Amino acid sequence: MDEKDRQIIRALQRNGRATNLEIAAEVNLSPSPCLRRIRLLEEAGAIRGYRAIADQGAYGLPVTVFIRIRLERHSDEVVKHFESRIRALDEVLECHLLTGAADYHLRVVVAGLEAYESFIRNRIHPIGGIASIESSFVYGTVKNTGVFPQVG
Repeated sequence: MDEKDRQIIRALQRNGRATNLEIAAEVNLSPSPCLRRIRLLEEAGAIRGYRAIADQGAYGLPVTVFIRIRLERHSDEVVKHFESRIRALDEVLECHLLTGAADYHLRVVVAGLEAYESFIRNRIHPIGGIASIESSFVYGTVKNTGVFPQVG
């Protein structure tokens, strides 16, 4: 991937609905080579898809919670079971494997405090094998971007 490919990706991250002509002009390419590069990036998996960025409050899920989970054991069976169950939970938008005190960091969205309590009691606890759960509720967002920084 070269710098021109990165420029195209950043342009698409800023506006996934931009036309090929708009992207070509932004990255200083003619339309045909720009479209060819976009298709190659898609085929290579460097561009994995396109989606709408919706307002979660307007959707009805105004509460974001970051959850840190530590497992009791780290056997292959326990890890696979936990990760499989987490993947099936729609409330979990992201799940990251960590180094440090916690094993996993989840970003969860819910309708409110009661919905969060129900999520923990009825969806997380039944997974089993969890040693600890720490929650942090988001009360404001300082920055949220889907645009990568420039490389180099």
